[in-house]
Amino acid sequence: MSQRNKPRSQGRKSAIAWPVVALGAILILAAIFLVSRPRDSGGTPRVAVDAQQIDYGYVKFGETRAFEVNVTNTGDGVLRFGEKPYIEVLEGC
Repeated sequence: MSQRNKPRSQGRKSAIAWPVVALGAILILAAIFLVSRPRDSGGTPRVAVDAQQIDYGYVKFGETRAFEVNVTNTGDGVLRFGEKPYIEVLEGC
């Protein structure tokens, strides 16, 4: 029997197939990661607040009152807060 007519072993095919499958899976995962990442639009973010000032009037010590402030991004860039937003409480204004 010549060298060309000998059957190839199945072990050699599966030994080559696993690295190819693993490399393909890694490439697919890398592509999904790159596509799903949030990207900066390159614009400028701009903060808009619906209430610049809130007047509670007279509040007794120990009394609790709540309010809601809506903050929106009116710019064309991504708005991110690096720190907790700063709120200033002024007495008697």
